[in-house]
Amino acid sequence: MKATKNSTKPKKQITEQDGEKLKELFVDGLKDIYWAEKHLTKALVKMSKNTTSEELKSAFDLHTTQTEQHVATLEQVFEIIGEKAQAKKCAAMEGLIEEANEIIESTDKDTLVRDCGLIMAAQKVEHYEMASYGTLRNIARTLGYEEAATLLQQTLDQEGETDHLLTEIAESYVNQEASVE
Repeated sequence: MKATKNSTKPKKQITEQDGEKLKELFVDGLKDIYWAEKHLTKALVKMSKNTTSEELKSAFDLHTTQTEQHVATLEQVFEIIGEKAQAKKCAAMEGLIEEANEIIESTDKDTLVRDCGLIMAAQKVEHYEMASYGTLRNIARTLGYEEAATLLQQTLDQEGETDHLLTEIAESYVNQEASVE
């Protein structure tokens, strides 16, 4: 489905009822990513402990600290929109964390093959987070929550930087060295 800026179809006026339905969806999305970030914090600690590369360990440790801040930022967003910060189980993140655990279990300790697998798992997480934050930012803008949108954009930017860092680590040596283990 292709969206165009110059569509000839007139924009529908958003009614108060439509706005409430969209806000419900927005709040539900916030609850989902709030759960995801809280659980990711624990998973990142485990991933860090199971890496071989000091550079990857440092990246996971940094992202653990950032993820803790993302939790606090989401709490600010809830406050801005007048909602209580609550988590709702995120099936997607639960599955991504389980996949990372399976990589740890199915690869040999102290190998770059494991590191390569953990980078793959972590980048899947980053892409899920980027999709979530990008969509939530857009909905926040639509609903007129500009301050919330700004905070969500800051988190989105940080998630993108983490994804880029993981790519750099993989391409600089992990993938190549893993291929000869």
